[in-house]
Amino acid sequence: MKKTTQPYIGSETEMPELTVRALLLGIVLAVVMAAANAYLGLYAGMTVSASIPAAVISMSIMRGIMKKGTILENNIVQTMASAGESLAAGIIFTVPALVIVGVWKDFQFWPTTLIALCGGILGIIFMIPLRRVLIIEDRELTYPEGVACAEVLKAGETGGSGFRAILGGLAAGGAVKLFATIVQVLKGTVETAFFLGGRVFFMGCDVSPAMLGVGYIVNLEIALMVFLGSSAAWIIGIPFMGIPVDMAGSPPLDVAWHLWSSQIRYVGVGAMVVGGLWSIVSVRHGIVRGVKGLRRSGVGLDMSSEAGHEKIGRTDRDIRLTAMAAVLVISIVVLTFLYEMLTSQWGLSIVTALCMTVASFFFVAVSSYIVGLVGSTNNPISGMTISALLGVSALFLVLGWKGDSAILATLGVAGVVCCAASSAGDVSQDLKTGHLLGATPARQQTAQIVGVAVSSIFLAPVLSLLHSAYGIGTGLKAPQATLFASITKGVFGGGNIPRGMVFTGIVIGIILIAADRLLQKRGASIRIHVMPIAVGIYLPLTLIVPMLAGGIIRFVLEKKRNRSDASESGDRGVLLSSGMIAGEALMGIIAAVFIVLNMKIVPALPAAVPVVLSLMVMLAVVIYLYRKARE
Repeated sequence: MKKTTQPYIGSETEMPELTVRALLLGIVLAVVMAAANAYLGLYAGMTVSASIPAAVISMSIMRGIMKKGTILENNIVQTMASAGESLAAGIIFTVPALVIVGVWKDFQFWPTTLIALCGGILGIIFMIPLRRVLIIEDRELTYPEGVACAEVLKAGETGGSGFRAILGGLAAGGAVKLFATIVQVLKGTVETAFFLGGRVFFMGCDVSPAMLGVGYIVNLEIALMVFLGSSAAWIIGIPFMGIPVDMAGSPPLDVAWHLWSSQIRYVGVGAMVVGGLWSIVSVRHGIVRGVKGLRRSGVGLDMSSEAGHEKIGRTDRDIRLTAMAAVLVISIVVLTFLYEMLTSQWGLSIVTALCMTVASFFFVAVSSYIVGLVGSTNNPISGMTISALLGVSALFLVLGWKGDSAILATLGVAGVVCCAASSAGDVSQDLKTGHLLGATPARQQTAQIVGVAVSSIFLAPVLSLLHSAYGIGTGLKAPQATLFASITKGVFGGGNIPRGMVFTGIVIGIILIAADRLLQKRGASIRIHVMPIAVGIYLPLTLIVPMLAGGIIRFVLEKKRNRSDASESGDRGVLLSSGMIAGEALMGIIAAVFIVLNMKIVPALPAAVPVVLSLMVMLAVVIYLYRKARE
């Protein structure tokens, strides 16, 4: 049965939508959100949605400053901005693995750009036939972020407190990062370690408004799970390992970080593999329904002619079938030539392109269905990518392909699939927003393609800059990329990973899944989420402490408001947190330029002063978030 929801703007109403000003503002925000999420994803292993912040910024600029703009133009802007964000997630989860494995020394512009561009476009094109079946006709699928963004756009089309909240967050996040990296009066991390009874104990906290904001956005439940995983690694695991013989006499901080980087974090890798695969198994029924939707959808079949196109109402008009087919063929051909350029093997390149197309097609359907069911935050992109990576690796081994060429091809497929699945989930939420508002799907899809195309050009330079300044896999931990690098090295026999630790992580992951199933059967209100715990084991404890603080702030405020199901669209703290994340991330990219050019200011201060100042500043940011979010 079809839904009867009436759009905010009727199909018969024509108003400005895909305009020059919407495209220009959308391009700027797409690039900004892509760069910010690239930094955040490499730093913390997670990204945040750009739709609601972009919608607020767009409304504030167009209606509040320019005194122009329609709700449909604002929808185009947020559509393009979220395209940049989702594409960054797909790239930073996979392509850095090529650097971590050692196949690349730095990020190559054209391969990185083409993987991002073609993967993002495949996600958009493959999702279009599913639009009517999943977004309009399926009552089970709510697309929560899409609904929330539509409510934000309908609630207010003028600048106001929401925009000021984002600006305040931008200033706070940017200022702290500025004084921690360029003008080094603050420390990015406050940490200490000590020996006790032949063991090393560690404690610390990152001075990071961004992670405080992430914790606020993801809520206490997820933040607590990540913290539990990190605590198990750093408070239990590292002391349990003892002090390595070859590090006797080393400072306790060096010992703690060595144990984590060489041993403990691989427990997280094993747990992430199990968690990723289980995320696919747990939504297997949804996967079947999503794939069946492809057979039931006949959208676009009567759109290849002008007559057929005119019969379709404005709010039900997709990109033409002929245009879709042309873009699809071009993308596949480009990727085939790209793989040949990377591997110098036509046979391997053709098989890789076929694998990439089939896997992308399948996981786009999976992603589009799952985000409608449980939201983009719970979309198991890592699990889909792991499945694709393992499947392609197994095929290559059977065909006798090994070495750097096989690693390049395998991670190339993973990159395209990850970008396609991530973009498809984003497109689905945006099209839901558009459906509720009365937008034209074809114009949104065009805007999404433009957002992907522009963002893809900037990702390789941003990644290269961050790698030169901080080091990907070291300063920037890049947990998902490290996971895929470890899997690939393990499959093709390269590297020297501690397999015992990986196996321990696999066992822990299975135990956690079994415990969660038991709690579910008993109807318990508490659940155990494997993936957040696994990510927590992999990430430094210092990174997770401010994240936990952000989750606690939101929990306390929601209890005081007596509305634990508070909507993001009405929560000032979410906008403030989004601003802090963007502010720190953008300043981190700017600071990378100064670091590469060796243009830092290091004041001559007593060692204790930056530590005390850092703790005071972090406390001030916590208080600032609490008070502003309470308003």
